[in-house]
Amino acid sequence: MAKILVVGCGDIGYRVALALHELGHSVIGVKRRTLSMPAPFPVVAADISRAGSLHCIPTDFELVLFIVSPGSRQIDAYRALYESGLSQLLAHLAEAKPRWLMVSSSSVYGQNRGEWVDENSPTRPLSLTAQCLVAAEQQLWSADASHCVVRFSGIYGPGRNWLLRRAAQGEAIQRNPPAYTNRIHSDDCVGVLSFLVEKLLQGKQLHACYLASDNEPAPIWDVMNWIARQYAFPVPTALDLATEAEQNKRCGNARLTALGYEFRFPSYRDGYVRPPVENLYKPS
Repeated sequence: MAKILVVGCGDIGYRVALALHELGHSVIGVKRRTLSMPAPFPVVAADISRAGSLHCIPTDFELVLFIVSPGSRQIDAYRALYESGLSQLLAHLAEAKPRWLMVSSSSVYGQNRGEWVDENSPTRPLSLTAQCLVAAEQQLWSADASHCVVRFSGIYGPGRNWLLRRAAQGEAIQRNPPAYTNRIHSDDCVGVLSFLVEKLLQGKQLHACYLASDNEPAPIWDVMNWIARQYAFPVPTALDLATEAEQNKRCGNARLTALGYEFRFPSYRDGYVRPPVENLYKPS
C-alpha cells in the first residue's frame, strides 16, 4: 500500500482521500482549516501559501494529489495556491520525489467557435485565473515531466446546481448559433482521480495530461430544454444571436476512455435525471 498526500480536502478531495484510505493506503490530508467532523485518516490544517505552515506536513510520500480550490474567483486567491503554494510544496517534498497528480480546468482552453479540443490542442487562456492554471501546470511539469495533470470541465452534482437554478428561473438561452456546454459529474471527478491513482501505483506510464469531461458535449439549448421537461420548469426562451456569437468549445475525452475509464454519468441525461423526491428546484 502507498503513502499518499491529498492537498485540498474539500468535497472532491476528501472523497478521493476517503476512497484511497478505504483501499488500505496510508493517506494524509491537508486543508486550510480544521475539518468540521472527525476523519478516519489524519488531516493537517495548513495554509500552503504560507511557507511557515509547511513544517507540519510530512515529506515521505509516494504520491501527491493537488486538488486545491481558491476561496474566491479573485486572481490573488489563485496565485496564492497555484503559484506560491505549489512552488513551496514542490520544494518541501522534493527530496522524496513523489509522483504528482494535479487537478486543473478546461478553462485553459479559450477556443470559442464550437471546435473540439483535447490534450493536444493549444491552451488559450482568456481569464487571469485560467492563465494562472496554465502557469501552474507548466511549473509542475518543469519540476518533473512525469507528473500528471487532469483538466476537469464544468463540475455538477449535489450542491453544484447552477444549471438547475438557471432552468428553474426560466432564463433565456442561446439557441443559434449553438453554444456548447461541457460537464463532468462530481462522482466522476472522484472516479477519474481514483482511477488514475490506481494506474500510477501499478507503474503505468501515463500521459502528462488528461481532459476529463463526459461523453457528450451538447448545445446549452438542448440541455436546458431537457432539464425543463424533466423538472416541469418553464420552457426556455430562445436567444438567436449573430453568427459570430461565441459558441464555447467541445471537450474530447478519448485519451481518458482509451486508458479504460468508464463514466458513471456519460451524458447530461444521466446526471440531471430528476430524482424520485420532492422537486427542490421548482420556482416559488
